[in-house]
Amino acid sequence: MTQNTPQIHIIGAGISGLIAAQVLEQQGYAPTIIEATNRAGGRVKTDSVEGYQLDRGFQVLLTAYPYAKKYLDFEALSLQPFLPGAVIFRNGKQITIGDPLRKLSLLFPTLFAKVGNFSDKLRILRLNNALKTKSLEEIFTTPETTTQQYLEEKGFSAPMITDFFKPFYSGIFLETALATSSRMFEFVYKMFGSGYAALPKAGIEAISQQLVSRLQKTTFLFNTRVEKVEEGRIICEGDKIIESDYTVIATAPHKLLPQATSKKIAWKRCDALYFEINQRNIQPPIIGLVADKEALINNVFYHTSLAMATKGGKELLSVTVVKPHTLPLTDLIKKVEEELAHYCNIKGGRFIKHYAIEQALPQLEGLQNALQPGATQQTETIFLAGDYLLNASLNAAMVAGEQAALDIVATLKK
Repeated sequence: MTQNTPQIHIIGAGISGLIAAQVLEQQGYAPTIIEATNRAGGRVKTDSVEGYQLDRGFQVLLTAYPYAKKYLDFEALSLQPFLPGAVIFRNGKQITIGDPLRKLSLLFPTLFAKVGNFSDKLRILRLNNALKTKSLEEIFTTPETTTQQYLEEKGFSAPMITDFFKPFYSGIFLETALATSSRMFEFVYKMFGSGYAALPKAGIEAISQQLVSRLQKTTFLFNTRVEKVEEGRIICEGDKIIESDYTVIATAPHKLLPQATSKKIAWKRCDALYFEINQRNIQPPIIGLVADKEALINNVFYHTSLAMATKGGKELLSVTVVKPHTLPLTDLIKKVEEELAHYCNIKGGRFIKHYAIEQALPQLEGLQNALQPGATQQTETIFLAGDYLLNASLNAAMVAGEQAALDIVATLKK
């Protein structure tokens, strides 16, 4: 390499890789992103099917994420906010609960909702107040327990945990036992309380597209699958070799870098199914939760309750399945349709598309919110980036991408 023009490559055009490229550009470098698929975005993508916007899995942006505020233009994304609450389907009825301090119309439904007891609602207020003043640094240095144990220790009743916390956070954590770290629960709870959940008007991929649009000196190599990374070179499918002075692996590293076996990631999966519905039975933009422990469905959401860039002809419903199952697709669709009718009184929907998301979220322990300088450096010239280095969130993906770029810059300055 020459001193002023190092060849820097980033493997993976997900959020971490795009942030790494942006930071490198800001420092005067012109990286190349190598991406296995035909466009940027990673897990943050939206497809257009029959005029409908289908996000690849039900996803939201939490506007309180510190790094989302740093790297995204919320106004340009035309964010469409959700109501701060949920509709719970239980015993064939709809029960609405939410945060009346942020949406006054939720006050009486929440007070009189037969979810938990009055003491549970007081505990929620106390939890809100406690986490508002608890810093992210404090959250991620507090000893970890499971979310289930955390809620029990806070005194929440079993019905409150079963009917609200479990279905709501199972949909976020993509596991049904609330075995996820209490640090992640506090972090997500604080983010919900400090901002709002929203979707860009053009779908979740608008986030990725906005990041791509800001890159002026970055080159993209799409449809290029990397098989192995070595010092000074990247080996792609078909034995194509790319010389590289510095490489950021912004995807799961263990298949590309044999020495990174300690970074092998266990993944949580889920199923996302989309249906066209004639008429929605939840009018405001609020998530629907299925609280019955026998149900396969975890949550439902009418995307057409929000303003969308393209809306198709009728109502668009997404259904998320978190529980493990072995059903073939035809049986899964049939089971979901039966449960929509039984639990949610949603009938006559037309199936549009199914996403089996095998690598939806990394399964992690020892969660952190920040990386020390040099923490992303794996070898002399190879660096890692991705939410798996910290915690399973969009915020963490951005933190890791930024730190990987800064670590390369620091290495170059040496």
